Amino acid sequence: MKLLLDTQVLLWAAGRPDRLSAAAQQMLNNIEHELCYSVASLWEISIKNGLGRPDFQADARLLRRGLLDQGYLELPISAAHVQAVGSLPALHRDPFDRLLVAQAMVEGIALVTSDARLVQYPAPVIRI
Repeated sequence: MKLLLDTQVLLWAAGRPDRLSAAAQQMLNNIEHELCYSVASLWEISIKNGLGRPDFQADARLLRRGLLDQGYLELPISAAHVQAVGSLPALHRDPFDRLLVAQAMVEGIALVTSDARLVQYPAPVIRI
């Protein structure tokens, strides 16, 4: 199964695996799962790191290189993803999270998140 990690889960997996539950670590370490990250997450990290947010202290360039070296698949942002954002109900205001939900819907990939609000969307979402 393909799993798209939301930005927070991605940061935890890459730099703070102790923040993940044992079940989440097991899911992410399962060799039957293909792990994906979105370019939108790198964009979010770059912006929020630049704003000095302590929960986004990562260099997006180094993170990307490490993710690719670890076998993660990079999911670019397409016009279909952007268009799908417009059809989402207004359940969440964060534009990055809304784009990740749209990508999961369009691509048929399960979005892995710790955000309880995202499971309300009509998308394949796994809350950890």
